[in-house]
Order: sequence, then structure tokens, then C-alpha cells
Amino acid sequence: MAKTVASEVCPKCGSPLGEVTTTPSGRKLQRCSAGSWNQETRKTEGCEYVKWLPFEPQSLDESCPKCGSPLILTMTRFGKKLKKCSTSGWDKQTRTATGCDYVEWIGPTNEPLDEDCPQCGEKLMLVTTARGKRLKKCSTSGWDRENRVATGCTYVQWL
Repeated sequence: MAKTVASEVCPKCGSPLGEVTTTPSGRKLQRCSAGSWNQETRKTEGCEYVKWLPFEPQSLDESCPKCGSPLILTMTRFGKKLKKCSTSGWDKQTRTATGCDYVEWIGPTNEPLDEDCPQCGEKLMLVTTARGKRLKKCSTSGWDRENRVATGCTYVQWL
């Protein structure tokens, strides 16, 4: 996790805020220096104040397939990443989108592994979710959207 020093004060207890840390999903936050995150219990100990910092859009070396302008990588308020055209925008007064409407959502990535599934013997895949979490799963696994059930092998190992 990347860290930098800050000089703001906690609105709950008046203690100074700690370093800016980056989560595995890429979001940045500042915790109160009187509190800390416990990995084992997955809870905050001490002062619970957390200040989430806005995600800064990043310029990409790709161009928009619709208009040719540069693409930017940004994140929604719910943490979903997407590529969009740099000319797109939002007019608050008319509540309409302006500029180019190209958007490409960033989804999970799959990489084949040289390991066999312990349940069925087929090859495993390394899946990295859009939020950066990683897992090994069987290459035969799938999802039946109509019946809403898992298909194939059910082996999953979170990393």
C-alpha cells in the first residue's frame, strides 16, 4: 500500500488523520490516527473515521473508436472501473450527457494455469476480478443465467 503524509484533523475525535493508503482495488483513503484496521477481525479498532478520497481519472494511450479522442480510465461512485472518451461529460442544468458516448466497462480477466483441478482433473484458471481480487477456479465452471445455478465443476480457491 502506498502512503503519504497529511495534516488534516478527524471530525469525530480531533486526532490528526493518518497517511493516505491505497486499497487493493485502487481506492485511496485516510484513517484517523487514533484508529487502525485489524486484518484478522476485519474491523476498525479505536476511532472509526475513514475519509475516502476521490479517484483521479487516468489518461490512457488508447483512442476512442467512435471519435478518435484519447480514452480515460475512471471509476464510478460504487467502485466499478471503466474506460470512457475524454470528450464525454454531464450537463448538470439540462441533466443530459454531452460529447462522445463511448464507454467500455472493465471486467474480470482469466488466465489459464498449468495446475489441475483437485475435484475433476481439468485445468484451473486464475481469475482477477474488476476490483483486483484473485481466485483459482476450474475451467469447466460456469453460470446458467436462466435457471440461476452454477454449472460444471464448483472448485474455487480465493487467493
